[in-house]
Amino acid sequence: MKNIIEITDFNAPELDVYARLTEAQLLNKEFPERGLFIAESPKVIERALDAGYEPVSFLMEKRHIEGEGKQILERVKDVPVFCAEFDVLTQLTGFKLTRGMLCAMKRKPLVSLRELCENKSRIVILDKVMNPTNVGAIIRSAAALGIDAVVLTPGCSDPLYRRAARVSMGTVFQIEWTFSLDESLDEIKSLGFKTVAMALKDNTLSIDDPVLASENKLAIVMGTEGDGLSDSTISDCDYTVKIPMYHGVDSLNVAAASAVAFYQLGNKNADA
Repeated sequence: MKNIIEITDFNAPELDVYARLTEAQLLNKEFPERGLFIAESPKVIERALDAGYEPVSFLMEKRHIEGEGKQILERVKDVPVFCAEFDVLTQLTGFKLTRGMLCAMKRKPLVSLRELCENKSRIVILDKVMNPTNVGAIIRSAAALGIDAVVLTPGCSDPLYRRAARVSMGTVFQIEWTFSLDESLDEIKSLGFKTVAMALKDNTLSIDDPVLASENKLAIVMGTEGDGLSDSTISDCDYTVKIPMYHGVDSLNVAAASAVAFYQLGNKNADA
């Protein structure tokens, strides 16, 4: 294959995207149309390709060219593939290769909040959820448990960061999402959604209250790790909901809480 390039010079500029650029630099806020992300592992790469993301290059162990990566490479025959033996790749500073394969891909333009919410009945709003592992886990649960779309406020970790996409098992490419402004709650209400604040407060509805299931359009609002939602955000929501706790446990991790909430409140008519 003429596009297979064995690595001999770790300082080659083609490898900057994998070895020397931070994820914030790849995001390229100044010129978002040039933004890139790294898809990690064959499953994540495959789901990104299925979703129409355009690959720029690959970095992989030589043995995977005829192994796990073969089927993927056959789909994109003209894309450069940088390769080396595992012990050579480990010399890249700060480099971790999960399941032997990475792919640099072009980002797509974000859709507007209004476009995202069109024809949706169940969405989740993540408010300043900063941990990429939590963002990835929440998106995986959302995709699996009947949530139609994910809205992220400024301050949230990007779903296309390597760890978030990997933890999501590539479901970041299977469920719609976008970033919004902090003032998005009013716009979401104007689109006909009732808003549900997930919070450890008194005088709340139980998560299995039938009034919630009866709402045609529901937006579940979940807050940052530790502090949760601000009092002002909670007061701006139509409902405040708490997951019942037992054995003296006071709270769940936001990713675990999301799975409980989505199972109870998700769209039961979502596609299988």
